[in-house]
Amino acid sequence: MTDEQYMKQALREAQKAFEEDEVPVGAVIVMNDRIIARGYNQVEKLNDSTAHAEIIALTAAFNFLGSKYLPEASLYVTVEPCVMCSGALYWSKIGRVVYGAPDIKNGYRHTTGANSPFHPKTEVSGGMLAEECAQLMKDFFSSKR
Repeated sequence: MTDEQYMKQALREAQKAFEEDEVPVGAVIVMNDRIIARGYNQVEKLNDSTAHAEIIALTAAFNFLGSKYLPEASLYVTVEPCVMCSGALYWSKIGRVVYGAPDIKNGYRHTTGANSPFHPKTEVSGGMLAEECAQLMKDFFSSKR
């Protein structure tokens, strides 16, 4: 599968969050061309402010592999990770992070400026299916107004 196809899988996870009235962020973790973990925001459902898509996907990946490090894995997430999730990704030593839409208010770049909060070996790229990812967020928040 391609980066775009994996991001579409993350969008499917985000849609689950949307349908459960959660902020629609979805994530998948890929290793050896296989999705090994999935997650979507479940903050309201679990009454847990740390239940972000990335954290849920990381926990599932750690459990699947029986390891706390993911240097050979890639995370695909629909929205730029926040600083909390970036910290968790740092400690996971994940090899690659691909995100969709930027998050001007809460993304790691807003909080950290030019400094990367990720592990030095982690490759980060943004903008994959950014319009589709952003539109889901816009639709969610416009339904709240």
